[in-house]
Amino acid sequence: MNTQQLMKMYDFTGKTFAVTGGAGALGGDVVVALAGCGANVMILDLRLGGVPAIKERLGKCANQVDAVEVNVMNRTSLLEAAEAINKRFGPLHGLVNAAGGNSPKATVSQEMSYFDIPEDALRFVLDLNILGTMMPCQVLAKQMAAAGEGVILNYSSMNAYRPLTNIAAYSASKAAITNFTSWLAVYLAQNFSGKIRVNAIAPGFFLGEQNRFLMVDKETGNWTPRGQKVIDHTPMGRLGNPEDLLGAVLWLLSPASSFVTGITVPVDGGFSSYAGV
Repeated sequence: MNTQQLMKMYDFTGKTFAVTGGAGALGGDVVVALAGCGANVMILDLRLGGVPAIKERLGKCANQVDAVEVNVMNRTSLLEAAEAINKRFGPLHGLVNAAGGNSPKATVSQEMSYFDIPEDALRFVLDLNILGTMMPCQVLAKQMAAAGEGVILNYSSMNAYRPLTNIAAYSASKAAITNFTSWLAVYLAQNFSGKIRVNAIAPGFFLGEQNRFLMVDKETGNWTPRGQKVIDHTPMGRLGNPEDLLGAVLWLLSPASSFVTGITVPVDGGFSSYAGV
């Protein structure tokens, strides 16, 4: 394989991708990277406030990106999104399931033990992460099945392997995504001639708006005790930046990984490899 052939593997010109949670920090960087590689990208998000900034970053590529408000836990909303994608860009080639998150109401704290977490809070986190991944795969990947080819990338987490204290529902739901990724990869490979692949990434600790003040002291800017523990157990000695995910993301979405399906790739600065001693 020559250099030109290798570079062409990362040329997504003419391909259409959908990114759930695409208006957020991690999803937004994926949108920019895909569009920069020539793809048409539809952002699917419940909150579209971040879209103008994403388009500004893209400059001349901004016309390759559009957005639609979507609730990933609602089938009707997803069906409307599928129609919008077809109308704007044509058939879908790839799906990135970056939507997800936790809730303070489902988090153990000094004020609330695990035994007192409300049922609706548990259901919200479980539904957001696992149904919010499975349902887009049902509705949107059905287009790939009809076309006979495509690629899916799910967002798991290091919590799938080493559940963190205080966030039981989030950890359990991310473990479910890892399991579902393997299941769907086998199902689609066996039923569609191996031409629809499914993989996942498992980000380690990335600093975002949801966890910023769990990791960084709001007043001093220093690490909190929890943040320091994370740093101490991450051999690379830092938290991840959104762009740290892009190498793995683009590889798994590209023909460069054409014989890779059913895996979850850690992107964690060595956290999963370190025993603490």
